Amino acid sequence: MYRHGVAKGWNDFFDKLDDNLKLRVISKINLILEFPHKRHLKGKANYFVSEIGQYRLTYKIFEDNKEVRFYFIGKHKDYESWYKKYH
Repeated sequence: MYRHGVAKGWNDFFDKLDDNLKLRVISKINLILEFPHKRHLKGKANYFVSEIGQYRLTYKIFEDNKEVRFYFIGKHKDYESWYKKYH
């Protein structure tokens, strides 16, 4: 199983979610930590993406220290603008 970490700014995105969605996100994070998915953002960006309904969860996998670091959770249309703004 992988360790979990969060990037600077993660709480800004996560704290905006309602309680039910937060529970779904936590459940998805736990699943990813057991079996990291590897679906890249478009253009083979250095981030992976997982879907939770209309929301997208972006993360990176660091194999050297068995860590999955989470960067963004938000609506589908917002994750592309997140990527452009921060990267």
